Amino acid sequence: MIRVLPVFLELGLVIYCLIDCVQSDELAVRNLPRWAWILLILFFPVVGGVAWLAAGRPVRGGAASSVTGYPEHRRAPRRTVAPDDDPEFLRELGRVNDEHERTLKQWEADLSRREEELRRRKERPEG
Repeated sequence: MIRVLPVFLELGLVIYCLIDCVQSDELAVRNLPRWAWILLILFFPVVGGVAWLAAGRPVRGGAASSVTGYPEHRRAPRRTVAPDDDPEFLRELGRVNDEHERTLKQWEADLSRREEELRRRKERPEG
């Protein structure tokens, strides 16, 4: 039983590290890309597993993580911007509002012209 204990420990370490590596966010993995960590864990089981735990595993809380929870050397994913904070959206909204204003003024001018024509027809004597 004692002879197989190191084999079980090594196997447990490899399985744990592989699952942890695969489930970790790609942006949060440190020092190497995730695919490189997987290869390292598979080809060098003990060394790769210990290296993953020490140098590759994402920092979960603590001083090394930034405000967003990602290590400082990795860029956090782009967050969505509220419409009132998006300058492109506000420009487009202004353009649409200007277009609507022009259309409304055209309709008002057309309506005034038609009303004036109707008034003239009523005032004009028939005959």
